[in-house]
Amino acid sequence: MNDAQYASHCRERLKAFASEFVTRTNSLDSEEPLRQLARAFADLPADSVYIEGPALVSRLFTTYPDFAPTFPRDLLWFLGGECLHFMPDDEIALYQRLDEERESASGRGEILDLEAARKRLRGE
Repeated sequence: MNDAQYASHCRERLKAFASEFVTRTNSLDSEEPLRQLARAFADLPADSVYIEGPALVSRLFTTYPDFAPTFPRDLLWFLGGECLHFMPDDEIALYQRLDEERESASGRGEILDLEAARKRLRGE
């Protein structure tokens, strides 16, 4: 998986999360902040993911910690910056190794199966 494919994969994961988040909050009043946050994730422009995404994630994790476990962990790594504060050190180390393996495989013209590599690195 090259960088463009990885970015596309992560954007699709973010889109899926946003869609599910909107669905889960649809029954709330339109002025409810949680519903507005879900809508902000859904309306996030692709070219603003790195700019606006971390602020939305921070708002989710600090204001609505019950919803934080629904946010895909790999997107915390993908967005980086402030989002890394929501990951323990061992998880950061795992994603660092995954990135290194992905880059190495890309350099050899190979495609890394992220799920298989993640399981292998976790010892599963």
